[in-house]
Parts: sequence; C-alpha cells; structure tokens
Amino acid sequence: MRPLVFAGNWKMNVGPVEAREYLRAFFAAGEIPHERSVWFFPPAVSIEAVAQGIAGHRNVSVGSQDLYWEPKGAFTGATSGPLAKQSGARLALIGHSERRHVFGETDADTEKKVTAALAADLQPVLCVGETLEQREAGDTLKVVTGQLEAALGKRDGKARVTIAYEPVWAIGTGRNATPQDAAQVHGAIRGWLKDHAVTAAPFVILYGGSVNLKNTAELLAEHELDGVLVGGASLNPRDWAQLVRTAVA
Repeated sequence: MRPLVFAGNWKMNVGPVEAREYLRAFFAAGEIPHERSVWFFPPAVSIEAVAQGIAGHRNVSVGSQDLYWEPKGAFTGATSGPLAKQSGARLALIGHSERRHVFGETDADTEKKVTAALAADLQPVLCVGETLEQREAGDTLKVVTGQLEAALGKRDGKARVTIAYEPVWAIGTGRNATPQDAAQVHGAIRGWLKDHAVTAAPFVILYGGSVNLKNTAELLAEHELDGVLVGGASLNPRDWAQLVRTAVA
C-alpha cells in the first residue's frame, strides 16, 4: 500500500463538544491502515479538542484552517501560527479557495502566511486552483503555477510544503475533475516544484474538489495523486472512516 494522505476540512462546522463525539465514532471503526495519514482541519475553536482526541493514535494530525501572518498583536478575530501551534496544530491550510474568493485573500497574502506557518513550525498545506472561467480559457496551468510562484518563489528549498490542487469550479458543486485531468495538473505541479527547487522533496500533492466515497478510489488510482483534501464528505465520522479505508488499486 503506497503512502496516502486523507485531509478533512470541516470548514465552519463541528464545535469542540461535537468534535470529541466525532473522534470517538471515527476511531471506533478501527485503526487507520498502515501507510495512510489522516489530517483534520477543524474550526479554530476545536483545534485543542481534536488534538486531545487524536492523542495516542498514529498517523493522525490536526491543523488550522487559516492563520494570520503576524505572530501576535491587535488583530481581533485572527489566529496566529504560534496560537494555533499552542492549541495543538501541526499543519496549516493556506490559500483555500474560500479564503481567496470569499474573503479576498491575495497571492501576496499566501506568501506571508506560508512564511508565518514555517516560522511557527507548522507544515503549510498550500491550496491552488483555477476558476471555471480560467479553465475554459485554457489557463489552468498558468493560474496554478502563478499561485505557486507567488507563495513559494522566495523559498530556499529546505522547507516541506504540501500542495493541494483544488479546482474552484469543483468545490462543493458535485462536479470534479476527471482522474486524468487531476493527474495532469498534479504532474505539472510536481514538475514545477522540482524545477524551481523551492520546497523539500518528497512532494506531496493532494486533490480537493467534491471528493466522496464514490469517486475516491478512482481518483487515487492515479499515482500522481498523493491523497485527497475533503470538505463535506469528512463531516460524518463513519463515512469519513470508510473513505479513509478506501481500497485503491
């Protein structure tokens, strides 16, 4: 079984009390298969509860859905890298499509957040992806590599950064890139990372966009995909446990 990552982004769902119940149900399904890692991205208020709930379970980590680039200060409502780390986070989502398109986060912002995550000893999970308009214009690779350049172009090549390719048009829509489409973009991302030497190998590249129990095996049959970043399908602990245990050719 090859190494795979299953990342669940709970978005603005699952408070601390619900998180504890969720994890009890999830782990009741048994231990995670060998060579598979599970990453939970709960709301900031639930990071500590998840960190406590996963203690003692191998290959399970918790991360922050976002972070601000200043380590502390008068930034009401923001979560810094050090605060997330103190709560138990080991990872941080950066540049999720909702941060970009709902909250107006820019490519320049993602660069500062990657830097802040690394400074706080958090592993960044950088999200990149194109809109439907950009895809139909044939600009997918231009957009994705531009986002990579903006966020990672100043890196020295020593830091480990995970990439999540999430086509914006496929998130929460029920539509998803075909496995072949996803593999093509993943291959281009891997090539860009190798050519530019901005992060440490091995490169882990996840796919996100309407991933569910029905399409996970088909997506992960493409060896360019190192795992999945899942939204809605990760909210039910029993369904998520089943998805994490999906048999992959």
